[in-house]
Amino acid sequence: MKRKINHCVYNINYHIVFCPKYRHKVIKDDVAEAIKDVVQEICATYGYDLIQMEAMPDHLHIFLSAPPTVAPTENVKRLKSITANRIFAAFPALKKRYFWGSGFWSRGYYIGTAGNVSAETIRKYIEAQKSHAKEVKKDESVKTQYRS
Repeated sequence: MKRKINHCVYNINYHIVFCPKYRHKVIKDDVAEAIKDVVQEICATYGYDLIQMEAMPDHLHIFLSAPPTVAPTENVKRLKSITANRIFAAFPALKKRYFWGSGFWSRGYYIGTAGNVSAETIRKYIEAQKSHAKEVKKDESVKTQYRS
């Protein structure tokens, strides 16, 4: 699905995965629901389009579209920091029992991009554009010969 901002139409979808520290299996029941609610709120606040989300006990999958004006790492930073703050505020026992005062999420994450077309389709499109440009140039040279 194409989205628009000022002078730009874009379709940039990110598949993001991150895990709680120490890979603790804490994303379940009320915690999972709270995380989902916070992620939806973050997406609404920052103009991300949440396409799909799945909470597993030891990791979180988020599939979203974000404007090209924001770096992917910034998107992840916002998601991780805001969800961690809200989860620790709502479930203070988690911090004491599992995370010993440190952050909720591990430092690492996975992020990949996805769109409506494959890399092969894009490569073929670019090749077609190159051959189309040659045809246009050839037609222009023929027109120039007849004008002279």
